[in-house]
Amino acid sequence: MPKKLPQAEMPAADYAFYGLVWAGTVMTERVDRALTKAHDLPVSWFEVMLWLASSPDPVPASVLGNSTMLSRSQVSRVVDALQARGLVSRTPSARDARSVEISLTDEGHRLFERADATRREVLAPVFTDLLDEHDLEALGTVWRKLKADKERLAQDPVTGPAERRR
Repeated sequence: MPKKLPQAEMPAADYAFYGLVWAGTVMTERVDRALTKAHDLPVSWFEVMLWLASSPDPVPASVLGNSTMLSRSQVSRVVDALQARGLVSRTPSARDARSVEISLTDEGHRLFERADATRREVLAPVFTDLLDEHDLEALGTVWRKLKADKERLAQDPVTGPAERRR
């Protein structure tokens, strides 16, 4: 039986990166299964609804594309699907005639509340019940640092948009 590489033999940066990828994958799959089963709501749809529910005003479609972990075309497809289910509405922007703004409908708010309760329930045993407030704040700090560099990374010739299209 193959032996696993112990953490002590792996460089700290590699272990931290692996941990981020592992945690993100495991938690996303767990939430996706639960949301799909309980609410017929894939996690990508929930992510868009989360951003919409967090905003007191309608959100420009371009802002959703910049806020979520989805591409702009994925956001557009998700918004189309959510609109078809009556969960979001699109309205012309009062500030920019070329733009539309997205908001949750009343039914969208109701479904979001139920789905968010499901998400929290499924994550509790593998996340929030295991971590204390200090751990959660530290993760938030790490996330903000990594995300703050998003714009620079998007322009990086090695990882930027032009390279990804190849």
